[in-house]
Parts: sequence; C-alpha cells; structure tokens
Amino acid sequence: MFSVNKVREDFPILKREVHGKPLVYFDNAATSQTPKVVIDTIVDYYSNYNANIHRGVHTLSQEATDKYEEARIKIQKHFNAKEAYEIILTSGTTHAINMVASGFESLLQKGDELIVSALEHHSNIVPWQMLCEKTGAILQVIPMTQEGALDMKTFYELLSDKTKLVFCNHVSNALGTINPIEEIIAAAHNVNAAVLIDGAQATPHIKPDVQALDVDFYVASAHKLCGPTGVGLLYGKQEWLEKLPPYQGGGEMIATVSFKKTTYAGLPHKFEAGTPNICGGIAFGAAIDYMNSIGFKEIAAYENELLTYATTKLEKIEGLKIYGTSASKTAVISFNVAAIHPYDIGAILDKLGIAVRTGHHCAQPIMDYYQIPGTVRASFSFYNTKEEIDVFVAALEKAVGMLS
Repeated sequence: MFSVNKVREDFPILKREVHGKPLVYFDNAATSQTPKVVIDTIVDYYSNYNANIHRGVHTLSQEATDKYEEARIKIQKHFNAKEAYEIILTSGTTHAINMVASGFESLLQKGDELIVSALEHHSNIVPWQMLCEKTGAILQVIPMTQEGALDMKTFYELLSDKTKLVFCNHVSNALGTINPIEEIIAAAHNVNAAVLIDGAQATPHIKPDVQALDVDFYVASAHKLCGPTGVGLLYGKQEWLEKLPPYQGGGEMIATVSFKKTTYAGLPHKFEAGTPNICGGIAFGAAIDYMNSIGFKEIAAYENELLTYATTKLEKIEGLKIYGTSASKTAVISFNVAAIHPYDIGAILDKLGIAVRTGHHCAQPIMDYYQIPGTVRASFSFYNTKEEIDVFVAALEKAVGMLS
C-alpha cells in the first residue's frame, strides 16, 4: 500500500527549511530529490571500494567493476532491453543525444530529412541543427497545438522516403504532455526511418519497455529518477549501435592500438571511452531499485491525484492561465498569472519556502508559440503531498496580491 508519509521519510532533504519555512519542493522536472538508500550507496562506494573499473586485477577494482556492471543489468531489465550491452552509460540525456547525432554524421547525405517535434528541450534540437549544418540534411518540425499536443496530421504529411531519423520527447518538460510515441515510432518505421525518444521527463513517471515500443534509441538521465547527477543512459538497438562510429576515442573503447591502426572494442565499451562516473552508475542502479520498490503504477496513480488536485485549485485563481492542457500529461503545471512576470512570482514563492521553476525551461520554441517570455512551472513527484499544494496555492495567491 502506497503511503506518502512513509515515502517522505526516505528523503532527508524534505526535512529542511528554506527562509524559515518548511521546504516545498515542486521543481522535480528539473531534478528529483535523492533517497537515503542512494546516498548511502554513494558513501559506501567511496568509503569501501573506490577504484577504477575493467582494468585492475586487484580486489577493489574487481568489486567496483562487478557493482558497475550489475547496475547496467538493473537498467537493462528496467527498460527491458534485449541485451545489457545495448545500454550505454553516459553523463546524461544531453550526452546520449549528442552521441547519436555525432554517429549519424557519417550516415546522412545532403537532402536527407530529419523530423523533430515542436515540444522539444533544446538538447533535442541543437545537436540535430548542428548535424544538419555539417551534412546538408534538412530539419522538419512537427507543429504543436494550442493544447500543447503534437499535430499528428502534419507529422504524417512530413514523412517520406527522404526521412532518415525522427526524434521527439516521450514527455514535454515544459508542459507535461505525453506524446503518442508508439504511433510515431510505427509511422517512422513504415518509411524506414530510425527513431530516438528523449525519455528524460517520462522515466520518473512511466516505465518504458523499449522492446515493446520497438524504438531504435531511448535516452534518459538518472537525476530525474531519484539518482545522482552526471549519469544517464543511451539505449540503442544492437544493429544501430554497431552501425554508428565511436563518439570519442580513448581508453576502454579500443580492442588494439598501434600507430598504424586502432581497432575498437565491442558493445558497450565502444561508446564508453575513459573512466566513467563509476559511483554514479552504481547509484543509478540503486535508484532504479528504489523506484521499482515503490512501484510505477502506484507512482503514476498518486501523481495523477496530485495533478488533478492542483489543477482544480489553481484554476480558481483569477487571471491564471495553464499552458499544456492535453488530456494525456504527467504531473506538471506550467502557468502564468495575468501580466505578472513568472520570475517575480518564483522569487516571492522562494521566500516562502517553495521551489518552482520559472523561465522558458530550455524550450524556447514552445514559449515563442504562445508568445510569452516563460512560465511558472510546478512539477510534482510521488513524495509531494496535497497539503504542500495547499501551502503553494496560498503562497501563490499572496504573491499575486503583492505583484498586482
């Protein structure tokens, strides 16, 4: 049985105060908080078996290697990848996307087309723009609707035999919209295009099955999943990972090196040059275990309760407009109140102990579409409460009163 009060005991930071007020943390879409079991895993690594991996015969190196590769298997099973070597550990979602974009430089020709959605984070726009500049490929955009959903009719019109790669987020970080990725993947495959899904915002709420999705690439970050910063994953189908050249050269990614020629290691090491974030990878595995111990069905059901409760409360505030009203969304509410700048609201809320995000959320095209400078974004997690929402709404009303 899910108990939010019991869950909150797992997160030490939730006991702290900010400006003399109990912390209300509603910035989970930027980064989630870290449970004690993950913190303890980090402390244990540095206290007991801190060593480089894959290269040492000594005990500490072997212990660290075993733990790191165990974490890879945990991640493989969580995402239901067919093989553990299809999981490439990265520094995060942005790193993973850039790895794929870099690899496709050798596979594209001038006039090839890439399709991106209008709902993307900058990290799933800029690498592809850079790729197009290098290759002469053309970037096409799936438009968005006023509700913050994708215009799927136009997507089908954009698809052609020139389409080589389609990429979109599973969930919009700015609006919370859950995109119809199953439909997007199937349609793209009908024209023999590959698909990359940015799962950074989805994975805290949804447990993706990459084999069931039949997705070619799926990327995510640990710090959205109660894990540490500086680590993430690239899932790629084996056939695609073998087609792509290495992203960078160095130690670990080689089979043999001479001054005449270097041959590359097999998967996953081909894409993991240098010393990785060993502790981060191990802690990522611990975070996956923790999230699964709570249960993703339970997480989704409870967070939907929070979303419904908060939406109902906020809609009663005069002049408040919510952006992103798709019927399918996660526990994110982006809004503005009248002509008040979102930064001013966020600054006052901080003084009252409430953490929200303000600005364009690295999604400027969305803000340009709505012709606004940014929004206030409240994003909820399974350790938040309805009582915190009440505190937030009362504080927001106070801020609006001060700024009107």
